[in-house]
Amino acid sequence: MTFKKTILPNGLRIITVPMKGNPAVTVLVLAQAGSKYETKDINGLSHFLEHMCFKGTLRRPHAIDISRELDSIGAQYNAFTSQEYTGYYVKSHSKHLPKILDVISDMYLNPVFDEKEIEKEKGVIIEEINMYEDTPQRHVWDIFNELVYGDQPAGWNIAGTKEIVSKMTRDDFINYRAKHYVAKGTTVIVAGDIEEDEVSKNIADLFKIEDNEKHQKIAVKEEQEKPQLVLLDKKTDQVHLVLGVRTFGVNHPDMPILRVLCAVLGGGMSGRLFQKLRDEMGVGYYVRASIDDYTDHGLLVVSTGVDTKRVSEVVTAILDEFKKFITTEVPPSELEKTKEYLLGSLYLDLETSDAVASFFGMQDILQGKILTPDEISSKISAVTGEDIKRLAGEIFKDKSLNAAFIGHCDKEDLARVLTLNI
Repeated sequence: MTFKKTILPNGLRIITVPMKGNPAVTVLVLAQAGSKYETKDINGLSHFLEHMCFKGTLRRPHAIDISRELDSIGAQYNAFTSQEYTGYYVKSHSKHLPKILDVISDMYLNPVFDEKEIEKEKGVIIEEINMYEDTPQRHVWDIFNELVYGDQPAGWNIAGTKEIVSKMTRDDFINYRAKHYVAKGTTVIVAGDIEEDEVSKNIADLFKIEDNEKHQKIAVKEEQEKPQLVLLDKKTDQVHLVLGVRTFGVNHPDMPILRVLCAVLGGGMSGRLFQKLRDEMGVGYYVRASIDDYTDHGLLVVSTGVDTKRVSEVVTAILDEFKKFITTEVPPSELEKTKEYLLGSLYLDLETSDAVASFFGMQDILQGKILTPDEISSKISAVTGEDIKRLAGEIFKDKSLNAAFIGHCDKEDLARVLTLNI
């Protein structure tokens, strides 16, 4: 799979990925703007701004003008906000590429931030926050991040708080956007059946962004000397939990090893945790292992929802799986199976134009460099059992353990078992 990256004189990055014969095309615009670029008094603004870009532009004054134009060609469109980036995408039949480029550039460059629309959208955002808080499987991640990072941007809720959101003004949007929605902080990705040179020229013509300096985020501070946990006591049929350890940033040379380790833990229905918690113990329906990888910090986490009477037993079982990596190398047959799982998933995930746009764009916005699928495959294939055992000894330590729980259970009992005993 080939791609072309162009950097314009103003710093705007353009990535084009030709997919000959694909009937669909995706335009994805990524901004280096997210909750970690905020201050406490505007926490949630990155997410709120994302909503407002759909509420009217200079050329399309009302939300219905944007949605009607995109719906009329059967396009799929949405946006998302994370700690370190905000994304806007439109996917359509390839013949409509000029139109969707025009619409998405207008949304990104020319939002009007109508004060009446801002006030109405506050209600929408607040209800979104309420929805997350009423969903234990989702809300447990919020209290986990707050536990790990405390009162700094990495520990704040991406959506903000209801109190802060209700006080936001039009000037807040304008000032924040001027600092972060700049050429040097923007990547435009187009994937599909395209002519690369023509697309790059169209983007350069449409994305006339001022060459302002990009404001940077504050570096994450990591301080922890012992295991820590938080319990939100709530009457639920299950206890939802997130248990994890601190790791490292996305550009760390051990990232391929961590990805293989994580896949051994939670790679499909044959992963160790699925086999242990669901097939052997029968304690829950879902169990997942995942990596949170940011520019300057990271986490390896396990999440699950389990029987309220067996929470401590489950925590012990998860930690026992962690310890196995320290004491015993992953057997060659399991290691090979896990690598093939990762490589198969990698290529299967790149079947569609939106997945391809995300694959290349996320690398650029977070890593500043792009590896092809084949280059990533080579790094995964090179991981050894010795590599995994060495890394496990570095990350699986009591002082790096964090756990968050929502449900009704004994906090003292949980604190007692939250140790690796090594």
